[in-house]
Amino acid sequence: MAYYSTEIHKYSYIWNKYRPAILRLMVDSQKDPQEYQFSKHEFHNINPKEKGGYAFNMRVFQGKATNDIRTSTLAKDLLVILQQSKRALEMIDEAPYEFTLDKHFMLHIKQEDPIIEEPGTDEKLDDETSTEN
Repeated sequence: MAYYSTEIHKYSYIWNKYRPAILRLMVDSQKDPQEYQFSKHEFHNINPKEKGGYAFNMRVFQGKATNDIRTSTLAKDLLVILQQSKRALEMIDEAPYEFTLDKHFMLHIKQEDPIIEEPGTDEKLDDETSTEN
């Protein structure tokens, strides 16, 4: 009999449970940043010995995290749940989002403006710096 670790995505249950609310907050964050208060016991019951704390900051765009979330199991599990949702993938493909869970278990969701690079900007900067020398 094969052994499969339940530690891989241990927080997926919580994120999946609240996925409809998170998706609604993502839609609403197109106008203003949104917040959702979680209960500490929901996270603490899953992993009462969490050493690094539960807080994290994750920025996602085009289906992946754009910052380093390797040390946060909570952030990685949230990303997996977002990647499993067709609607969430559509939204994070159109614009970057920032998800922050603070130490008081408040989830902050903010849609950021996409960074649009103007064509030729880098070349122009390189030309200006090379003429100054």
